[in-house]
Amino acid sequence: MFKKILIANRGEIALRIMRACRELGIRTVAVHSEVDARALHVRFADEAVCIGPAPANRSYLHIPAIISAAEITGADAIHPGYGFLSENAEFARICAKCNVTFIGPSPEAMLAWGDKVRARANAARFGLPLLHGSEVLSSPEHARSEAERIGLPIILKASGGGGGRGMRIVRSLDDVASNFVQASREAEAGFKNPDVFLERFIERPKHIEFQIIADHHGGIWTLGERECSLQRRHQKVMEEAPSPAMTAEQRQSIGEKIRTAIAETKYTSLGTLEFIMDEKGDLYFLEMNTRVQVEHPVTEMVTGLDLVAMQIRAAAGEKLEMPDTRPWSFRGHAIECRINAEDPKTFAPWPGLVTEYFPPGGAGVRVDSGVYGGWRVPSDYDSLIAKLIVHAPTRAEAIVRMRRALDEFIVGGIRTNIELHKLLLRDQEVIDGQMSTRTVERIIAQQKAG
Repeated sequence: MFKKILIANRGEIALRIMRACRELGIRTVAVHSEVDARALHVRFADEAVCIGPAPANRSYLHIPAIISAAEITGADAIHPGYGFLSENAEFARICAKCNVTFIGPSPEAMLAWGDKVRARANAARFGLPLLHGSEVLSSPEHARSEAERIGLPIILKASGGGGGRGMRIVRSLDDVASNFVQASREAEAGFKNPDVFLERFIERPKHIEFQIIADHHGGIWTLGERECSLQRRHQKVMEEAPSPAMTAEQRQSIGEKIRTAIAETKYTSLGTLEFIMDEKGDLYFLEMNTRVQVEHPVTEMVTGLDLVAMQIRAAAGEKLEMPDTRPWSFRGHAIECRINAEDPKTFAPWPGLVTEYFPPGGAGVRVDSGVYGGWRVPSDYDSLIAKLIVHAPTRAEAIVRMRRALDEFIVGGIRTNIELHKLLLRDQEVIDGQMSTRTVERIIAQQKAG
């Protein structure tokens, strides 16, 4: 087992990893930018190293500074968390060259699944269902011909990234060329990779993802699915496990195909395969995320497993032990709300001084956060400040518990999206489990209309 892990991240995920390390008896090193000097992950770590000024490209994305911090503190492993360098294969390679273990998949596995076009090819090889789509598009003319072949509407996507950047929905052939150019420019700016491809667009899809973990001894487990349809501009807002739309038969069938794909590509560590579900209930593979997910707590709540600890154990070469290898049997229902520092009407980020902070508690309530009263939320990073997670025997009870917890959550001095979550949990479509990726935008539009 590792003796010391450097956590190349910040905020709630850095604290989450730190807690797992403490329980495994591993010392921790926090890295931080100048603006994060008083952050909780810095205060709770065994050691801390400042790696640069506030801009991420001069601190949390600055590979030489992070590797130097690992060397001077004697860290024998680096956990990247999510975001920042978590899916950077070159960073993983550099770690290996410096004799520091990267806690995640190998660079080769990361490249095989991290690029959306290559991931689609892998999915096709192993029988995972795919939407009709294209390879990488070479020109506006190529984009138009592929759109004609597949049929409208289509969606253009960046091959090397996600989060909505480089993504364009097109409903007219006359608009394909201009949208191809715009999507390619966004992809180049966001991911330093201009490649885009297209897929058939589903108007009201559900977004469902499957959690997997694999060790270096051939052990591969699918740990069920998460429902992630409640999104705004391709960014998840609320997640739950299990999905109310899934059947046991679908779970088993997709799980078997996923395990085959993971075994054949020699993937190890945590990973998440994302799917969309059409109006008929059919699933189609979208992409794979080769890291721990923001929403991993809902899977932990319904399985009773510590996914981060398991990820660390797998990276250390341990053989993971599971209660069984059958498709996962869920224990109740869990919901997660992402609490963001943002204006509830415009959704613009709202950094500033947190004057008071009172998170909810009680049975079945968990809060992952890096915030405290007196902390100033910086403007330099993502607006996520906390994750509120509840667990209950049934979905209906989980919804009631989440409503209660949201009512108790007090954050003073800044604005948050807590009221949006309350709105979502009063919407009949959400209550009935019939939501789609269009639900949040509909609710926001209705609120604005009066």
